[in-house]
Amino acid sequence: MPKTRYHAPSALLPGGWARDVLVTVGGDGLITSLACDTAPPPGAVRMPGAMLPGMANLHSHAFQRAMAGLGEEAARCGQDSFWTWRETMYRFLERLRPRDVAAVASQLYLEMLKAGYTAVGEFHYLHHQADGTPYDDPAEMSWRILEAAGRTGIAMTLLPVLYSCGGFGGRPPSPGQRRFVLDAEGYARLWETLRAGTAARLGIAPHSLRAVTREGLGEALAAVEGMDPDAPVHIHIAEQIREVEDCRTWSRARPVEWLLGHFPVDESWCLVHATHVTAGEIAAVARRGAVAGLCPTTEANLGDGMFPLSSFLASRGVFGIGSDSHVSTSPVEELRWLEYVQRLRRRRRCVVSAPDRRHAGEALWRAALEGGRRALAQPVGRLEAGCRADFIVLDPDHPSLAGRRDGRLVDSFIFAAGGSPVRDVVVGGRHVIAGGRHALEDGIAGEYRAALDRLLA
Repeated sequence: MPKTRYHAPSALLPGGWARDVLVTVGGDGLITSLACDTAPPPGAVRMPGAMLPGMANLHSHAFQRAMAGLGEEAARCGQDSFWTWRETMYRFLERLRPRDVAAVASQLYLEMLKAGYTAVGEFHYLHHQADGTPYDDPAEMSWRILEAAGRTGIAMTLLPVLYSCGGFGGRPPSPGQRRFVLDAEGYARLWETLRAGTAARLGIAPHSLRAVTREGLGEALAAVEGMDPDAPVHIHIAEQIREVEDCRTWSRARPVEWLLGHFPVDESWCLVHATHVTAGEIAAVARRGAVAGLCPTTEANLGDGMFPLSSFLASRGVFGIGSDSHVSTSPVEELRWLEYVQRLRRRRRCVVSAPDRRHAGEALWRAALEGGRRALAQPVGRLEAGCRADFIVLDPDHPSLAGRRDGRLVDSFIFAAGGSPVRDVVVGGRHVIAGGRHALEDGIAGEYRAALDRLLA
């Protein structure tokens, strides 16, 4: 099989920084070998700046990129929250067609790539037509998401969502939720259809404890396990105070407490948000090995609250980042918010660091890489043989990075860069962003603008 070789003056490897790094990629997109202190051989693609493993975005609702910024008009009641924003989202959904979703997702994934994400977990719950009627092909919307990923070149873990109820205890869905609803049997059929029709990684995504029953979740997990026992499991949980209170009214337990008590949560699970958790729940999640899927810009935008990251890290918990509603599409902004909120909360600096990783920016990047790798169940997040060749290259001419190298370079990338200093992006050995541009960028942008002109007319 043909091989491609990439050479960079420096690279962040699992064991630390290395110089003059040559990465050889096989035809399957995996790294076959990696050599240091090596001159670029003839034919190698020469990268001008430092090479970092690409970041995984573990939580995305692609269609919400098109409505980012549209939920900022204050309600007359003066009590804006996640729940009032959700009503705006439901109204926006009324006009979305499959080709709109493809256009929005393509633009979103292009933006992610240019910012430094190389893989995405698409938490996909927009299944049906506006009146709730299934499309002739029940996987129609999923195919459009996969089409966008293939077109842009971002790596995909598709997480089709099980959404059966409108509230705890199996309450009926509201009219605004009719595009989402599947029972466990329909969900298993959708999953089987997708498994037969795509090579993309698939996972299972019960939307939340308020949107599934215990029996339905058990049936769906069992069905998927029969098809793929290694499929990752993602769930929204304990995002808002009201959700916690409603769960306690229904079950006399908090959401995370209830989930841990009723299902075998382990390293294959990603608990998205988990904002409102107790010290005991934090320790238990860390002990089980589940990933905390944190989306700081969305959690801040919606006024959700602050995840107790310091306590989680003290328990050796693993976290990753996602852009969720896509008010930001930058991993830098997610990590910056994550660290700054902890600094404000604890009134000290460099919270996400360690004696052997004193550079806060590098420590954040490395930690989020590990969480993303686990959550997406893909061989990503590491520059080493056997992993997929997903990496970014920073622009050595970017003013914010002038004179920096190694840990200081990543610190400046995370905390001081204005605009994106990402110059090149390679996913699965494919050079998808070169010199800051994607080959299909203009066409994708035009389709996106046309979709928005129609949706917002």
